[in-house]
Amino acid sequence: MKVTVVGAGAVGASCAEYIAMKNFCSEVVLVDIKEGFAEGKAMDLMQTASLNGFDTKITGTTGDYSKTAGSHVAVITSGIPRKPGMTREELIGINAGIVKEVTQNLVKNSPEVIIIVVSNPMDTMAYLVHKTSGLPKHKIIGMGGALDSARFKYRLAEALESPISDVDGMVIAAHSDTGMLPLLSKATRNGVPVTEFLDEEQQKYVIEETKVGGATLTKLLGTSAWYAPGAAVSVMVQAIACDQKKMIPCSLMLEGEYGQNDICLGVPAIIGANGVEKIVNVTLTADEQLKFAEAANAVREVNGDLKF
Repeated sequence: MKVTVVGAGAVGASCAEYIAMKNFCSEVVLVDIKEGFAEGKAMDLMQTASLNGFDTKITGTTGDYSKTAGSHVAVITSGIPRKPGMTREELIGINAGIVKEVTQNLVKNSPEVIIIVVSNPMDTMAYLVHKTSGLPKHKIIGMGGALDSARFKYRLAEALESPISDVDGMVIAAHSDTGMLPLLSKATRNGVPVTEFLDEEQQKYVIEETKVGGATLTKLLGTSAWYAPGAAVSVMVQAIACDQKKMIPCSLMLEGEYGQNDICLGVPAIIGANGVEKIVNVTLTADEQLKFAEAANAVREVNGDLKF
């Protein structure tokens, strides 16, 4: 199992680190355009191997995609990170060109690759990969829902004053501050609906803090977060590498599911060796259906700025 991570910045390096430490693949290749940067990150990470007990080989390359040949999975993190006050959507002009070029290079060297898209605006970048890669739709996955769901569970555990292992929940729709849809109606604490523990004010707090989870960290850090995005990617890559058939919310091309067509949006899916094994249709409340449709409209507006 060979995995490529494009972009050796904080997010890409975290992806490589978490994947290597879980010890389920043979090689991780880091790619970056900055001379020596990926090679340096790879060397630094390899020097932790004996300390952290992993045997995964990590290599780096400056833009040489021939080194990625034969990759089973590729993760695209490249692009400029979000800065304070900047929305994910504002990144589209710069990042679309980068993601398109990266995708072409990946597919040229690994025609059977499964691509996980992290670059923002993530739903739109996943859509761009669909339109320009030539890959079947089950091989293109946007990461957002996995990360957003982790942030949702963090806020739920905080409000419940419970161990996070007690909590389950997921976020669907768009990976944006306004388009996220935390499914409070499905969230539980050890199988008991969280609405039995939290009053309306607490419920509202959890939802709103989840939706601005990325922006909150950007304001504090001065750039995008990296630990949780890297961990989210590692869970998805492991689900593919180990054929776990794990249900993970992620951004996928919809063809009638949830009443939407020709758009990438976050929905729960079974992730295994083939990438997307199945999209899971969950019953939404009337309010959730409305918000999902509103998120779709907003993403379509951003998609309209793409130039293929």
